[in-house]
Amino acid sequence: MPQSDAVDPAATIAIIGGGQAGAEVATQLRQNRHQGRIVLFGDENVLPYMRPPLSKAYLAGEMAAEGLIYKAAIAYEKANVELRLGQSVVAIDRNAKKLALAGGERLAYDRLVIAVGGQARKLHVPGADLGNIFYLRSIADVEQLRPQLQSGRRLVIVGGGYVGLEFAAVAIKRGLKVTVLEAAPRVLARVTAPEVSDFYERFHRAAGVEIRTGVAVSGFTARDGSDDVGTVLCGEDPAVEADFVLVGIGLLPHTELAEGAGLAVDGGILVDAAGRTNDHEIFAIGDCAVHVRHGFLHRTVRLESVPNALEQARTVAAVLTGKPIPAATPPWFWSDQYDLKLQMVGLSEGYDELAIRGSTQGSSFIAFYLTDGYVIAADAINRPSEFMASKRLIGDRIKASAADLADESVSLKALLAAAAA
Repeated sequence: MPQSDAVDPAATIAIIGGGQAGAEVATQLRQNRHQGRIVLFGDENVLPYMRPPLSKAYLAGEMAAEGLIYKAAIAYEKANVELRLGQSVVAIDRNAKKLALAGGERLAYDRLVIAVGGQARKLHVPGADLGNIFYLRSIADVEQLRPQLQSGRRLVIVGGGYVGLEFAAVAIKRGLKVTVLEAAPRVLARVTAPEVSDFYERFHRAAGVEIRTGVAVSGFTARDGSDDVGTVLCGEDPAVEADFVLVGIGLLPHTELAEGAGLAVDGGILVDAAGRTNDHEIFAIGDCAVHVRHGFLHRTVRLESVPNALEQARTVAAVLTGKPIPAATPPWFWSDQYDLKLQMVGLSEGYDELAIRGSTQGSSFIAFYLTDGYVIAADAINRPSEFMASKRLIGDRIKASAADLADESVSLKALLAAAAA
């Protein structure tokens, strides 16, 4: 990266967003020897924390709130990062290069990093404002949901994606009666092959979860004499009684600040390979950012994953301090449900061949997705060591036959070695 792209070492860098992306860019800037002021704003009055465990270990009570914290307070103290927690930025004045805070304060910046993430997508149907209809995005959301997790209660989950299925796994183990309603023909339809969807549907049903696919929620009605939800309406399909509802239908990136400042937005804040917006002095990272051309995927994409957020944070920290940009890597994701660890790498969209290594009738296998003979993605269930080899197959853009990938007598390391020879 040319030195001209580096900011003055004494410059003030402001970061909006108190998640992992914001925390990482703040501390990485100091590790890269930035000497100026670093100010991190977070809406929540809590240290930046990890969101993935919210619907898994934290919800289940297997992790304390302290375990969610991404970096301890001492890390910010040592890095001399000013934490402005519980303080919201309400506007960006690009001409004056100042941030307007909710309390009326204005703060000047030389460079700005937007890492505001997103919010749970709301379901806009009649009755959606009734009580006991929940979304899951923050610690506060989990604190509201936990008292609902009582044995015998009827829970309806709208959405058969990661959050919905993870929540279902926790709830069914607590003795709740769980129904998952998914509008698509199968769960995880956007991210996995039908064979993997079928596996997860079978596993959840065997655990006692009722899964209904191809069902669109059309509204909610209240329980008699109450303002709380009592019934979930499903158009012409049978209604479902509920004591409470969790809606998990995706995420909407926070773009309000960017739009108000006149930054380019299209399904998220548009950024280049350096994380830079159409304003040379403003960057965006994490769930709120859209890669105009992702460095590895070579396409326009918005990625909702912690590894992507951290990679973008390190890239921006490198750019601002005149360091080389780290090489882009294939995106990867994970999901924990019951004793199943799903690790996914790459994006499977557009695959023309599927190879299953192991059996989907068991609880340990890998689905490999190929296009024109190249491995473009993999879904590994309970195969952590082979997942690491799968990341290399995809990251190195290796060609392999579906037959070899499915043959467990052929090691993945051997395929890597053969490709390198």
